Amino acid sequence: MESHHLPATTDIAIIGAGPSGSVAAALLRQQGWQVCVLERQHFPRFSIGESLLPYCMEILKEAGLLQVVNEAGFQIKNGAAFTWGERQAVIDFRDKFTAGPGTTFQVERAKFDQILIQEAANKGAQVYFGHTVTQMTSTQEHATLSVSTDQGQSYTLQARFVLDASGYGRVLPRLLNLEQPSPFPMREAWFTHIQDNISDPDFDREKIVIATHPHDRAIWMWLIPFSHGRCSIGVVGEPDRLAMNGREPLPFLQDMVNEIPRLRHLLADAKWDTPVNPLRGYSANVTTLYGQRFALLGNAAEFLDPVFSSGVTIAMHSAKLATTLVDKTLRGQAADWQRDFSDALRVGIDTFRTYVAGWYDCRFQDVIYSTQINQDIRRMIAAILAGYAWDTSNPYVEKSERRLRALAEICGEAQLDT
Repeated sequence: MESHHLPATTDIAIIGAGPSGSVAAALLRQQGWQVCVLERQHFPRFSIGESLLPYCMEILKEAGLLQVVNEAGFQIKNGAAFTWGERQAVIDFRDKFTAGPGTTFQVERAKFDQILIQEAANKGAQVYFGHTVTQMTSTQEHATLSVSTDQGQSYTLQARFVLDASGYGRVLPRLLNLEQPSPFPMREAWFTHIQDNISDPDFDREKIVIATHPHDRAIWMWLIPFSHGRCSIGVVGEPDRLAMNGREPLPFLQDMVNEIPRLRHLLADAKWDTPVNPLRGYSANVTTLYGQRFALLGNAAEFLDPVFSSGVTIAMHSAKLATTLVDKTLRGQAADWQRDFSDALRVGIDTFRTYVAGWYDCRFQDVIYSTQINQDIRRMIAAILAGYAWDTSNPYVEKSERRLRALAEICGEAQLDT
């Protein structure tokens, strides 16, 4: 897959070979452009963000990447199972307001990301691993990247356009001083992969489990089943709420599991065979999503929170929007980056932000755990959680904050069964 000569010029340079970089590369190759992908790490490599949303399937299909994903043997996902104490609530993505796929996959990202970038390379993208972008300058005609390799080489790459798909690396926001604080408080996640050994015959491996902590609703856990009997397990909260107090990560995470009845039952026989990793201060924001000869994709632009698995979906959608405009820009056609990229992308980001904020202030939890919601509204909520956060015909997208506030008032505060 990897090219061995050092590139000097290209039509589009893409920083990062994760899902948004692969989707952008594949779409741009469809349009006939020369594409060069620069990835700091070597694949396969571990990454968090394993639970996709059904809308991703539409974008993967459009990019010509769906077949290799379908053939990879990943765990099918069709919804989310929420649990709080003894309470359960299920959202089925197949029963939703917006047309489109209702199923997706839960993926080990090391394998998933490698499959995507390999297929983008098969389509003609040049891919370089171990290449780190250290500087960018731009003129009205092109951008110039300074790049260093882990083999000790340095070179410059001239591109007609640069897409930053560097994820948490946030290369251009750092280099161009575009970062600004996220409106969300500082949270952290502790997570690992385990051999789950789940034997409960009623457990549905086709749904992610999202568990509200019984004593603090601002703390939650995920359980993402993979194929082959493994799963991802993690906890999220503000550091002072998690109160690790110097405990070792593994016993801390096991203690958190044991405080949640559903997870304690499911994982009673689990084999904890992988170190526990932290992810801190992950929420991010920027002053602009685009500029002279560049645009920011996915987490490089903005990351909200892992609670509804929106990260990869936003990343892929940003790649879809940006590549359409890159194609126009390079062909000398009118391209309205503010309207058709920044404003268009923020429709979905702002929708997800409403429900992420509503999860942590408990209004959306009240809705999820309520028995008062009629089926039509449940379908509208299911569509958003399935990734269709840009469908403005959905009232809960179009006026998300107002609608959620009204719905939470109707549902009332959820009570933990005792």
